[in-house]
Amino acid sequence: MQTKPHVAVVGGGVAGLTAAYRLSRAGHPVTVLEGAPRLGGKLDASAVAGVPVDSGAESVLARRPEAVELMRELGLADQIVHPSGAAPRVYSRGALRPLPDGHVMGVPGDLAALARSGVLSPAGLVRAARDLVWQRTPVRADVPVATYVGLRMGEEVVDRLVEPMLGGVYAGRADRLSLDETLPQLAPLARTERSLAAAVRTVRARQAPADSGPPGPVFAGLRGGLVQLIDALAKRGGAEIRTSAPVRELHRDGDGWRLAVGPESSPERLTADAVVLACPAPAAARLLRASAPEAAGELAGIDYAGLAIVTLVYRTAAFPMPPAESGFLVPAGEGRTIKAATFSSVKWPWLADALRAARPDEDLLVVRCSIGRFGDDTGGQAVLRRSDAELAGLAAADLAVICGTGEPPVDQRITRWERGLPQYAVGHAARVARARDALAGLPGLALCGAAYDGVGIPACVASGTEAAARLTAD
Repeated sequence: MQTKPHVAVVGGGVAGLTAAYRLSRAGHPVTVLEGAPRLGGKLDASAVAGVPVDSGAESVLARRPEAVELMRELGLADQIVHPSGAAPRVYSRGALRPLPDGHVMGVPGDLAALARSGVLSPAGLVRAARDLVWQRTPVRADVPVATYVGLRMGEEVVDRLVEPMLGGVYAGRADRLSLDETLPQLAPLARTERSLAAAVRTVRARQAPADSGPPGPVFAGLRGGLVQLIDALAKRGGAEIRTSAPVRELHRDGDGWRLAVGPESSPERLTADAVVLACPAPAAARLLRASAPEAAGELAGIDYAGLAIVTLVYRTAAFPMPPAESGFLVPAGEGRTIKAATFSSVKWPWLADALRAARPDEDLLVVRCSIGRFGDDTGGQAVLRRSDAELAGLAAADLAVICGTGEPPVDQRITRWERGLPQYAVGHAARVARARDALAGLPGLALCGAAYDGVGIPACVASGTEAAARLTAD
């Protein structure tokens, strides 16, 4: 009986495990090689106040179906949950204010709602309204988000709305991030519509349900944490999984590939008919240097941002009033260390229930604070170079100013994601296309992951599925 080609998957994050799952289901023998001691990449959870709480990604975009469909396929349908109806806010001009209705990634489409929110100054509102009367701004190539949005609506819209939203998704900066890649729904309309606000309204109209019924949930999670997706992929996939197995070298070997795996002093030699590189772009670049130097050069040019997640548990009585919002964004110009905070046990009812079960005699609230934008992990004063205790103290101090907390947290956890998020800078799509073109002459090789096809979990699931389909078709 003929065996299908053996595939080595380098990287055990959600993209790599999805590729391994799809390949195994198609009958391929698969070996997953993960350099870290655990699987999951940026999907992980650990206990805070006796309850498992996500320390990486906490939700998936439900309106993009790949991740939710995979959860159901893996038997996790009963664990799928959606956030409460609590709305987010923005800390702007010294106060928590509503996030204006009718926006796309912070770009406003309803200027009346923008005015009611109080996020912008009166001068900022007047500047944003010029978008309605100015002639169209030609966009002939990929440009930074801040350049186009700033020209149309002014710096306050960029600084107080768009950059905080992009900072939450990419840990990036609007003056570097690509309009085409980070606002893909708006970018084509920027080339045809006269008004950016009108383009936003067009996008939102397209997103509305076809039957005019209520919109479905925007986000989804898993009761007990998203890490369960990783556990299910590993258990149900059928692949051989090896952790603490860094891949040191990758070389073409006849019609297949030869890998060096394990300690640098005595690596194991492993052969495979095909390889999926589901590791971060710098690691992929290193492995491709010998076999595909042109592709390696392109991938080495993809920057990454580091970030830290500071999870704090407070007595609810520490807040002057129990928070009713799901969380808030913090523009960089407000002079705070945190860039966002999520009231996790308000946003996720299952977590509130778990806290009550674990600590029935206490009324507790989990607050998840995000720290770090691109560049914040370099230089002598870089915030991400501070100790865990300092980061926790800075986050707690910001909450005291913004929310009025009057006592310290009762528990805390600091999670660092060094080089955690790839930066979709101007020209990113062209760079990835050049890298893949340079690999076209090497059969049995595929790239997937957050660096190529989108940073969200649904995009990573789609990327892993596409990599598996490509190798299955070879």
